[in-house]
Amino acid sequence: MDFHNILIKWYLQHQRDLPWRKTVDPYQIWLSEIMLQQTRVAQGMPYFFSFTQEFPTVKHLAYASEEKVLKLWQGLGYYSRARNLHKTAQYISNDLNGVFPDSYKELLKLKGVGEYTAAAIASFSYNEAVPVVDGNVFRVLARYFDIESDIALPATKKEFAALAQQLMPKDNPAIFNQAIMEFGALQCVPKSPNCTICVFKESCAALQKGKVNMLPVKSKKIKVTNRYFNYLILEDASGNTLVQKRTAKGIWHNLYEFPLLETQSIVDFDEISQTVKNEIFAKYTIISIEDCNESTLIHKLSHQHLHIQFWKIKVKEEVENGVDAQKLKTFPFPIVLYNFIEKQEINC
Repeated sequence: MDFHNILIKWYLQHQRDLPWRKTVDPYQIWLSEIMLQQTRVAQGMPYFFSFTQEFPTVKHLAYASEEKVLKLWQGLGYYSRARNLHKTAQYISNDLNGVFPDSYKELLKLKGVGEYTAAAIASFSYNEAVPVVDGNVFRVLARYFDIESDIALPATKKEFAALAQQLMPKDNPAIFNQAIMEFGALQCVPKSPNCTICVFKESCAALQKGKVNMLPVKSKKIKVTNRYFNYLILEDASGNTLVQKRTAKGIWHNLYEFPLLETQSIVDFDEISQTVKNEIFAKYTIISIEDCNESTLIHKLSHQHLHIQFWKIKVKEEVENGVDAQKLKTFPFPIVLYNFIEKQEINC
């Protein structure tokens, strides 16, 4: 079919030089696909190199501590990916003798591996003829064939998967999957693609009908919740402070943070001072409380906007279970806290 021939020819001329494309090792492909979920290639690349250097095989990853894995993942976001990655590595290492499942159906059984990731590993590692359907694929096919189905609906995913399966050359599914994703990433981009240089400019239905920027259709809106975090940074005469692990389910699970006071809105000095002295740190003699922010820091997650204030609290007594500045940097923190520590704003 002309579509796949034109697409693959374009890909062979324009593909990016990416390390996971130079191997059929399912471990490295799995690693890259998990990292690139909701992450740009440029952001994910350094992490891929760090992980493959630190954990060259799935067994190396399995035998590492979760804390070490989270520390290496620090800054990549969506930390459940890292926790699932670690658990799956342990399962493959311990239950499957370090050997990855070699089919789409079996790969789907792995924790943290959905239809897209299973299809990517199955086709890239084992050349199984199963289509990948991600945002890039939705966009390319919706525009080329003028498909107005809502991509937020599960039925639409099946529709696009069936179409991609039809278009895919069964003797080389890997290159077709790579090509259509790359085409969406580089040429058929979400906003204002340069259709004048597109290899499909004569046959793209959306271009002919002036609908390029209207497709694909996605109706689902993300509801954003605002939360208000006040981080309380204790400091004693030795410069030691206090950190704690977030053990509750939700954002940043098993990462570390300073003692947290979550409020219903942005609070002022008087409210923090009262709460700190009378409730949270009543056992300490408070020397001073200082607001470390010139303004509230807003940290945006996919479904939440965190309004963050840092409060430095100097105390007379030695901080119980305190950590010094050097040890502090060894813990895995959410990136917003890590950046705060790195900039030494802790010494505000």
